[in-house]
Amino acid sequence: MRSFLTFAAGRRAKWVVFAVWFVAIFVAAGPANLPGKFEDAENNEATSYLPGSAESTAALKATKSLQGGELAPGVVIFQRESGLTAADRRTIEEDIGGMAGKRFPGVVADGTRLAGAGAKPVPGQPPGYEPFVGPVVSPDGRAAIVTAYIDAEGEGERILDPVKYWREQIDSPPPGLQAKVTGGAGFSADAIEVFEGINGTLLLAAVSLVVFLLIVIYRSPMFFFIPLAAVLFAETLSRSIGYGVSELGATINGQSSSIMSVLVLGAGTDYALLLVSRYREELHREPDKHVAMRTALASAGPAIFASAATVIAALLCLLVGPRPDRGDRDRLRGALDAHPAAGAADDLRSPRLLALRPAHAGDGAVGR
Repeated sequence: MRSFLTFAAGRRAKWVVFAVWFVAIFVAAGPANLPGKFEDAENNEATSYLPGSAESTAALKATKSLQGGELAPGVVIFQRESGLTAADRRTIEEDIGGMAGKRFPGVVADGTRLAGAGAKPVPGQPPGYEPFVGPVVSPDGRAAIVTAYIDAEGEGERILDPVKYWREQIDSPPPGLQAKVTGGAGFSADAIEVFEGINGTLLLAAVSLVVFLLIVIYRSPMFFFIPLAAVLFAETLSRSIGYGVSELGATINGQSSSIMSVLVLGAGTDYALLLVSRYREELHREPDKHVAMRTALASAGPAIFASAATVIAALLCLLVGPRPDRGDRDRLRGALDAHPAAGAADDLRSPRLLALRPAHAGDGAVGR
């Protein structure tokens, strides 16, 4: 075990190991584009967030089977406190005609097919494309609703694009008349806008915090790049592994992707800090950077691997829970239990980078 951990600190071995890692990361992130394929492999349908045995999953599957897809109703509501007037009813038809003026791939073209018996299309829509049915007026005559249906097929854009367009068409109603887009499609569009890009934002915030802490700890505007580069390599590797696991049948969604990024970044930074700290201590006693790194790896390496193994074992405990239909536990098994290992692999890249870097007096000694 000791010889395995200290192998990377050798004068020639460091170049071999660095070259192997560089080529692996270059191939994964370059021609193969595995990290990009990892994002494309995400499944964000509602059932991907639920255990397969849950009643909600059964209900969603039954609904999807009966409706011919996972449909989200878009409900357009018009309301006037004093009661809808004849002019308001004309406005409704004009607004709906404008909303139907642009076609979207996710919108069901014939709304009456899904609305049930007695449903009628709103007048004024283009021939062959009548997604809006209604209006259905409330008993007190103060409100009316118009409904359309969207088959998202697990893609947020198929909901977000039409809902944004519809809202733009009714954003300037006559005085006293209120018009809003709600329903399942409206709720989903709002959620997508709130969480859109959250992975990138979350990763950027985490990286910024780590950079700040590393600068404060090392008191150097440049030295922090070494552990940070190792962590970013670990993130690339973990996403590549995640894509491979998804190809084996595991379900990965946006939630597991976000957890993975934070887990790899946090764990990898902790491991790098531990190793770098031991390395700097050894440089005060040993002027040869290779010997110092070998000693640091021999003392910190077992603790790092033990910590990573603990995280992996803890995540594997989730497999004891109810098994989903290629859902939650598969997601956690495929996306999470492999990635602490990638975070631990950060420990195997930092020594290469540190050993390749000349030691400075500020590190504790001048390397040979």
